[in-house]
Amino acid sequence: MQRFTEFEFGVPWVMGFFHQDWIYDGPTAADVVAKHLGEESDEEVLAVRRDAQALLDSLPSETLEVLWTAGTQYIPSFERITGSEWTRTVVDLCASRLSATADVRPLAGADIEDGVAHRDAVVAEIEQVEFLDAEVRGALAECARRCTPDLAFRVLLRAVVYAADGSLSPVQYQRMEALGSAFHYGEFVVKSVEFLVADD
Repeated sequence: MQRFTEFEFGVPWVMGFFHQDWIYDGPTAADVVAKHLGEESDEEVLAVRRDAQALLDSLPSETLEVLWTAGTQYIPSFERITGSEWTRTVVDLCASRLSATADVRPLAGADIEDGVAHRDAVVAEIEQVEFLDAEVRGALAECARRCTPDLAFRVLLRAVVYAADGSLSPVQYQRMEALGSAFHYGEFVVKSVEFLVADD
C-alpha cells in the first residue's frame, strides 16, 4: 500500500514554499499557495486540504501559529492574520482549485492513513527532539493527540529541518524511518532529515 507520492505532501509541503525567497513566487502568501496548488495533482491538493482542515478543526489559533512558524524557514508574521484565519485561507484555496476540476476522486487507501495506532510513538519521538523549543514540542504533541499522529510527524520532520543547531542520533533517525514505513511514506519523506544525523 503506497501513498500517491514518494515525496513530502500535505500541509508540510505547503510549509516548504516559505523560504527566504518565497516572495518571488507571488506578492502574498496566499498567492504563493494558489500558484503551487494550480500546478499540482488533485491528490496533492486533496492532501493539503485534508491536513489543513484537520488543523483548523482541532487546534486553537495560537497553536496553529506555532506550528506554521516552526515548519517554515520564513513566513509572514501573524500580526495581521491569525493562525486560524491563515489555515482557513489554505483550506479555501484548495477548495477553489478543486472546484475547477471535474471528477475529483477522493483520497483512499494509504492516503487516508491517520496513524492512530502509533500516537504514543509519535509523541515520544517529538519529546526526544530536545533541540526544538518546548513550545514547538508541545504544539506538535497537541497536534498528534488532537489531529492525527501522521500529520504531527510530518510537521515534526519539517520543523527539524528548520531548527537551528539541531542534530539527530542514528537511533533517532532509525525510529523515524520505522514510523515513516508504518505510515506508508514514500522514499524521500523521512530522508529529508537524514543530513542531520550525527556521526557516531
